[in-house]
Amino acid sequence: MLAASLRPDDHIYPSVTKSCAILNRIDVGQSVHCLALKTGFHVDVFVASSVVDMYAKCGQMSNARNMFDEMPHRNVVSWSGMISGYTQAGEGEEALLLFKQALLEDFDVNDFTFSSVVRVCGSWTLLELGRQIHGFCFKTSFDSSSFVGSSLVSLYSKCGVIEEAYRVFDEVPVRNVGMWNAMMIACAQHVHTKKTFDLFKQMESSGMKPNFITFLCVLYACSHAGLVEKGHHYFQLMKEYGIEPGEMHYASLVDLLGRAGKLQDAVIVIEGMPIEPTESVLGALLTGCRLHGNTELAASVADKIFKLGSVSSGMHVLVSNAYAAAGRFEEAAKARKRLRDLGVKKETGLSWVEEGNKIQTFAAGDRTHMRTKEIYQKLEELEDEMERAGYVADTSFVLREVNNEEKNQTIRYHSERLAVAFGLLTIPPDRPIRIMKNLRICGDCHTAIKFMSKCSGRVIVVRDNNRFHRFEDGKCTCGDYW
Repeated sequence: MLAASLRPDDHIYPSVTKSCAILNRIDVGQSVHCLALKTGFHVDVFVASSVVDMYAKCGQMSNARNMFDEMPHRNVVSWSGMISGYTQAGEGEEALLLFKQALLEDFDVNDFTFSSVVRVCGSWTLLELGRQIHGFCFKTSFDSSSFVGSSLVSLYSKCGVIEEAYRVFDEVPVRNVGMWNAMMIACAQHVHTKKTFDLFKQMESSGMKPNFITFLCVLYACSHAGLVEKGHHYFQLMKEYGIEPGEMHYASLVDLLGRAGKLQDAVIVIEGMPIEPTESVLGALLTGCRLHGNTELAASVADKIFKLGSVSSGMHVLVSNAYAAAGRFEEAAKARKRLRDLGVKKETGLSWVEEGNKIQTFAAGDRTHMRTKEIYQKLEELEDEMERAGYVADTSFVLREVNNEEKNQTIRYHSERLAVAFGLLTIPPDRPIRIMKNLRICGDCHTAIKFMSKCSGRVIVVRDNNRFHRFEDGKCTCGDYW
């Protein structure tokens, strides 16, 4: 077209920038933006909005914001493009601030905008704010959108309110595949395993074709319930739907076998993979080895992981712990030193609880909170009750060469315990205490919180980086299988 000396117009530019976003060709997109500037179309609201959307989808948020701020007029596409871009880039605060600005300037927003801000609330577990936005969706009739619905299901699930997720799912009249998947993964994470499989059957009956994410959901459910045969069934069923298992499907299958103690079967699966095993696949096997105390295989898998080259900080820690559990403290120290040499810091274990409209965050041994004295006093009282009820600390989860007294002190002030103590002090007795964690809950804290729920008579819901645990009357919904 350009070779024929024909100039693009306000219909052509948005089509081209959309293609650039789909192909992630920021270089071509910038050239198109320059041409729009030269031809004066950069002030056109449709062209400018498409350029904002293109930069946002390519992760160039500073360029997107510059273009957005320079626009003389904005429409719902430009606002939604920016808000969605910030959400995808993990800049949730900017997304929420921009959404607030759009409302203050009385701009119309659409279901795509609502979906983005609800996802931010879900990622940050901002339950009360999420409920307010849900109410706004209801007032504007966007709550019936499957895009908004899937985000709301995810929000309530991530905040530990699975009952609300079910209600949203049931009220949306037309469901897309994303909404089915959101409800299935919510059920799997909350250990509503049978419901996950029922939803899969309902999805098939409705004529909706499962995609690769759907199978990840059911495999996840199988993994966390120890359903090996069912897991193999769904893994084979994928091929009947014409879906070739990918890296994450193999990681889920290995995780299923590893958690069930079938470590050699997991090794056979890895050896038979048509692709080279990745960090996630080997990491799943390593987790299984740690759970079942196979230190020899764990150390061997750790050696293979380091041969992959660059791995995540979390994997460095997992490998270090595997070496430590095997008594190979020298290799464990080297793994941690390698992490320091790369300039990567180990992710700090945090737990947080929402009180009113505020998020209260705790780290292990944290004494910075304004109510520290009350929190530690409450924890001491609770631990006395727990010990009388039969609780004995399991210091094997402290993988450091220190004496038993130091191990006891280390484990008793883990972040989730401080968060529970704070919850007991501030959250009304008729409401569950909902704790969020960025790392996996350790085995001793899992046991301790069971005793806490029994001694306090409270329902305590803990979401770690893998699943939900609902503690009530000394029992957990995971059945100690996680």
